[in-house]
Amino acid sequence: MIRTLALSAALALSPMTAGVVLAQTPHAPASAGQTAPAALTLPALPYAADALEPAIDAQTMQIHHGRHHKAYVDNLNAALAADPALAGVSIEDLMGRISTLPPTVRNNGGGHWNHSLFWTLMAPAGQGGAPSAELTAAITRDFGSMDAFKTAFNQAATSRFGSGWAWLIVKDGKLHITSTPNQDNPLMDIAEVRGAPILGVDVWEHAYYLKYQNKRADYLPVWWTVVNWSTVNRLYAEAL
Repeated sequence: MIRTLALSAALALSPMTAGVVLAQTPHAPASAGQTAPAALTLPALPYAADALEPAIDAQTMQIHHGRHHKAYVDNLNAALAADPALAGVSIEDLMGRISTLPPTVRNNGGGHWNHSLFWTLMAPAGQGGAPSAELTAAITRDFGSMDAFKTAFNQAATSRFGSGWAWLIVKDGKLHITSTPNQDNPLMDIAEVRGAPILGVDVWEHAYYLKYQNKRADYLPVWWTVVNWSTVNRLYAEAL
């Protein structure tokens, strides 16, 4: 099940989907009789910037989170504020009809959702747990083995031309590997394969260039050492 991420200021609880929290803070007070819209805020990293070393260096994390992700948040806030029709629309609904929305919502909404999830899918080496028995059984059923799954996932990531993401999703109760360009994701109505993402890797060069230069194939094997399987296990259980 894909949980709804609410963008509405009217919601009293923190909006959340698949383990992703899109934090909100009020804009300046609205005029009398009006409710101030809520502004999305950059979620804090769930660990220190250097916690994923040596897989991902601190400077990359600082730039990736503090500049790239922040830009998506700022640009999405501007786009939502400029279109009253989008007030109160959940991000799940935005993704589901992204083909009808301006490119700025597609690019920045996807960027914010993708990265908010991505940070939670990683943990310091040795702290991410292991695939659950249920997830391991599903991976074996759908890909043959864990090694075969990782090989196929890495292939999807390395063969994504230009910038984008590789994903493990749940669709109709089964696991599928897919990839999307730029900041698209499998929730979008324009995605080649739609489903509930439970694992994703960012293969934009800004995610790895400082340490691995243009060698995406060197980045991916090391990235597996910081996968937060505890989060993936939970997302898999929620998606069934």
